[in-house]
Amino acid sequence: MTPGAPREGARPGEAADASYVEVPGVRGPDGAAHRARVRTSGPAGGAGDPVLLLVHGIGRSLEDFVALHDRLAERHTVVSADLPGFGLTRALPGRPSLAGFARALVVDLVDALGHGDRPVVVVGNSLGGAVAMTAAVEHPDRVAGVALLGAAGFGREARVSVLPMVWGVASALPVVGGHFTDRARRAGVEVNERIFHDPSFATPEMVRHAARVGRQPDWLRTFVLTALGLGAPVVGTWPRWRRELLARLRDQGTPALVVWGDDDQVLPAHHYEAAVAALPHATGHLLEDVGHAPQIEAVDEVARLVEALVAEVRAGLAGDRSG
Repeated sequence: MTPGAPREGARPGEAADASYVEVPGVRGPDGAAHRARVRTSGPAGGAGDPVLLLVHGIGRSLEDFVALHDRLAERHTVVSADLPGFGLTRALPGRPSLAGFARALVVDLVDALGHGDRPVVVVGNSLGGAVAMTAAVEHPDRVAGVALLGAAGFGREARVSVLPMVWGVASALPVVGGHFTDRARRAGVEVNERIFHDPSFATPEMVRHAARVGRQPDWLRTFVLTALGLGAPVVGTWPRWRRELLARLRDQGTPALVVWGDDDQVLPAHHYEAAVAALPHATGHLLEDVGHAPQIEAVDEVARLVEALVAEVRAGLAGDRSG
């Protein structure tokens, strides 16, 4: 980026073109067929062309990838999806886990969309980055590359506020709930602003959609159980799962891109240094004046970097075929 040049970001609202796909053979807690909320677009591509799968963070939705999705879909088949239990997609049976999220997206959903014969490049932000890494090590026959945007898994700190949940639950209480409505609204605005270096990216549309997502029936349970599976308040993220996951990914050598914002207030920028140290084969980029969602605040830069990763993946796949 040219010093002093304004960065072009994106301020997306709710994705009007998202739709639901029934996932064959997968049942929800009520026994009905699981329906996953997705956006899919771009050229059809052939069996050897990678599908780009975009995965959001904890408590969020596919809306966090609207702008990057649209940029990448100019040249690639791109799929954005709500993680089960988050966004506007209902949960799957059982306790949520990185392995469960990974299988639900890179196997079950990709197959349901008819792309099961194609390699996948997983682009994950925050929790989505940990899902991307898990998908790569659990399903190496499926995942050909990972792009990790402010990804969970590289440090102890995870500065995720629980206040929106507290006030949101309180505001839903009978009789007294109205007393907490303003606090819930303010907490929602603050937690969205904190994602960004420039808080103006937390638009009223984003805050309203986040509130709608938070009212999804499985959201609270999925959030709490996912968070507790990865760590604990005060203690931070558990080291064991991080060490094991990173060691497996490093040994496997899956093509990887690491992108971080230098003003990430959720997973601090020193996690970036840990990431490039843990994955010496990865390409790393620390973006100036960017927060926890580089795919929104620095969409042009991130799109170029992901394109470079896809080119690397394509070259590797072509080499494998010719060999």
